[in-house]
This record gives sequence, structure tokens and C-alpha cells, in this order.
Amino acid sequence: MTAGTAGTAGADAPRRVAVIGGGISGLAVAGMLARLGHEVTVLEQQESVGGRAGRWSADGFRFDTGPSWYLMPEVFDHWFALMGSSADAELDLQRLDPGYRVYFRDGGPPADIPAGRERAMALFEEYEPGAGARLARYLDSAADAYRLALAHFLYTSYQSFRPLLNREVLTGLPRLARLLTESLQHRAARTVKDRRLRQLLGYPAVFLASAPDRTPSLYHLLSHLDLQDGVFYPRGGFAALIDAVERLTREAGASIRTGATVTAIGTEPVRAGGVGGRRRARVTGVRYRTADGAEHHLAADAVISAADLHHTETALLPRELQTLPERFWRRRLPGPGAVLLLLGVRGELPQLAHHTLVFTEDWDANFDAIFGREKRIPEPASMYVSRTSATDPDAAPPGHENLFVLVPVPADPGLGRGGVGGAGDPGLEAAADRMIAQLAADLDVPDLAERIVTRRVIGPGDFAADLNAWSGTSLGPAHTLRQSAFLRGPVVSSRVDGLAYCGSSTQPGVGLPMCLISAENVVKRLHGDLSTVPLRAPLDAASFRVGRR
Repeated sequence: MTAGTAGTAGADAPRRVAVIGGGISGLAVAGMLARLGHEVTVLEQQESVGGRAGRWSADGFRFDTGPSWYLMPEVFDHWFALMGSSADAELDLQRLDPGYRVYFRDGGPPADIPAGRERAMALFEEYEPGAGARLARYLDSAADAYRLALAHFLYTSYQSFRPLLNREVLTGLPRLARLLTESLQHRAARTVKDRRLRQLLGYPAVFLASAPDRTPSLYHLLSHLDLQDGVFYPRGGFAALIDAVERLTREAGASIRTGATVTAIGTEPVRAGGVGGRRRARVTGVRYRTADGAEHHLAADAVISAADLHHTETALLPRELQTLPERFWRRRLPGPGAVLLLLGVRGELPQLAHHTLVFTEDWDANFDAIFGREKRIPEPASMYVSRTSATDPDAAPPGHENLFVLVPVPADPGLGRGGVGGAGDPGLEAAADRMIAQLAADLDVPDLAERIVTRRVIGPGDFAADLNAWSGTSLGPAHTLRQSAFLRGPVVSSRVDGLAYCGSSTQPGVGLPMCLISAENVVKRLHGDLSTVPLRAPLDAASFRVGRR
């Protein structure tokens, strides 16, 4: 089963597969391949799996250290169905109402964004007469764009464009072209006039590791997800989701080794010259180092890297076998970095919903500080705060709250690493102090800093060191026009047969649902499935060979 020979005779025979990285995409692809009869080993450098979807506990507080918005529930349920289960069986999901709260920093009261289309329309109408009806049209368009994406553009690795040559896609090309060339910011501006409503329609760009003026308006489909479908929360946090994915992956037969840092992808030559005289090779396995310093070799017929694509290409392969060498990355735009504050706070904070957004008034200046020529930590900064103790009392001791505060900053490891109890790099810890002071002012909680009993700061330097994240980005490459769909990172190496990629830095993009789809696309690609539709569930070797599309 090699990337260069997918779909040929014997491609479905069991093979040895090494998966680099135990984030959700690495676990998901390992579980699916194990169910198809392959011998799969996952190598994760940290002592626990999850990757960006990490966890941290201290002093009775429990924190997710990464994703916290459960959107696109059908994608999660589909993966669980492939594994012979369901989201209902694996998770205790709660629909949040309000979905989230927004502070606009204009002196007015915060806005609670309700669950459901009609109530969202009523809220928009309160801010701007006529905006409710325009939101309805916006959400209709968003729902159609989402359906189109699921049907044709997400569950594919673009190995062939033939499946896209159908009536719906071809007749929709003019509209699709406008959605791709118009920015999300412009689309929001021609929908509503009120600055606050424009921000509500534009902020999903941050979920895409981008800015509203750099993100194609195709991604207004995200407003369908949060304003119409609603926001969910798995009780126990996203750690509970990772635990469920890990358990099903192990039950499928995959082996997971933590504390195993992959240092190189092993290869052997295929022929003296490839296309254009370039050297080609095939994978033979991976070399990795365990916590005791011992070096190991794991033989494999296929290697799937769910690690950061930049790290995979530039650190684990020799220069002559890199599909995406360093010069390629100099032309790419990383998503934002982040300063994360994990705060255990004494007393209640009813000012915060489960999810709370705090927007700066000067929206453009905030994003320019992150993505512009003279990058800096924005001051004041837009913030996101997750208070899971509002929904999940077990997340904090009685009479306390747990706060996860995310502040988008430039993707720059030089901003430093954080620590526990103020022990991080001084510059980053000082920036965290200012962020806490700003949040206290925004919430009108003047004694917030004094009420903090547990504190940990995570910065871009931590993302670079712990996750090998390109430029210290917290999410992955930004979703700009040049970095979306088939223009995003590839699914397979063009120089090394048997080497494939999945995760947030490749197709289809950032976020846990996209990572699950990315994992499924690799399984399809390695087995010669060129369709644009999800695999049939449940997944097993016998039915996959005769029933795949």
C-alpha cells in the first residue's frame, strides 16, 4: 500500500503502517487503517496523545489546552460510525444556549448569541433594522455553501478532478468564483452595516487561522454552523473526545507508543531519476528516539505523517526528497500564534458564558498587528475565553472557575515560552499580566488578578517546541485563497512513494472536523478511492474492498 501505487493490485492487502503523531488526525487514520486489516503503529513524542487538543490539570482544575468549539457534529458522528460506534454512544454532548457571549468594547451590554436561526435573526434585528432578513439570506447562502463543500470539496484529496466535473459544480462555477475571490470581510460588510454585526459575521476567520480580509467568503459557511446548527460541548471537555478516539483506535488493533520522537523517515532509492531527473525513493520505515535516549527503527511499507507538514518535510526528510522545501514555506502565510492563559479563579464569574468573545473596536488594527508588516502583540487585543465550569462543574473545585483565555498574536516563537505560576519567559509573562488586566477591565472585575489561584501561560515558543509548529502558529497555515482546497498542503509526497500526510497543515484544513476528514482522505487515497463522498460505515476490510465508492 504505497502512495505512488494506490489502487493497484494488492493495494488492499494488509501492510505495516507507521503513523507519525498522535493528534486526532493521527489517531483517526490509524484506527481506520487498523479496521481495514493493516498493522498500524502510532508514534507520539509527548507522553500523552491529543496533539493540539491537549489537557492540563492542577489544583483541582481541569483545562483543555486547545480546541474548545464542537462544530460540524455530523463529521464526528461519521468517524465514530466508521469505527462501529456513534457520537451518542461515546460522548455526552450538550447544546449550549447561548452558544456564546460577545463583548464589543463600546460601552454597551454584551450580546448573547442564541442557539437557532430565528432567535439569531431577532438579535440582528435589534442592532439594525432589516438585518434579520438579510441574515436569513446570508444563512441560506452559508447552508448551501456548506452542503456544496461537504458534497464535493472536503472529502477528496484532489488526486483527480474528474469527480468534480458534474452538473452542480459546473453550473455553480460563477457563484463559486465570487465566493473565492471576495473576502469574508467584504461579504459581511455588504450584508450588514452595524460594526458589531460585521464582527459577528467576520470573526469565524480566526477559526480558519486567518483574518476576515484575507479569508475567501466561501467560508461564510461557518456562520451556518454556529448561528443555525449551534455550538455543542462534550462533557469532560475535548479530552473526553480524544479519549474516545484513542480507545476506539486501540480496540481496532492499532498500537500507540508515546514518548517516541520520530527523528527521520527511512527511504530507499526507486530509480536513479524521477520526473525531470529528480531523485525518487520509497519509504522503509521511521527512526525514533525514546525518552531514555535509545534509538529505534520501525520498519513500514507506508508512513503517514500527522505531524506538522513543515516539520515533516524539512526535518524528517533529506533535502533531495523534500516535496516542500524551505523556500516553499517562505512564500506561505502562517496562521496566528496564540498566548494561552489557563487560570483557576476563586469565586464565580457570571460575566462569562461558556464561550465568550471580546472584540476590539479597531478590528483592522488588531489583525494588522498579527499579520501585517510590523507584527506585535495587539494592545488592546481581541480575546476568547472558555469557562467550561459554567457547563461542567467537575472542571473546577467548588466555588471556583476555570478560564481558558486565548489571545491571537503573531506566529513568532521569539515571543517566548510560558510556564506555571509566572515561571515562563519574562516578556511573555508580562504580556500575560497585561492581558489579564485588560480582561478584568472588560468584564468589570477589578480584583480578577488577585483571585487567580492557579496560572499557566503557553506561548508561540511552546507551540514550536512541543508540537513542531511551523513559525509557532497555534493552528496551521492560514486559510487564504492560495492556501485552501487543492492549493493547500498535499496529501502525498511527490518524491517518496508510500509517504502520505494528514492533519491541520494539509488538506482540507484546520480544526478537529477537518482533521478527521483529512485522515479519511488519506485512507481513500491509499486505497485508490477517487470519490468526493465519505466512506460507507461501518468500516471493515471485506466491505471496503467491494463496497467503496
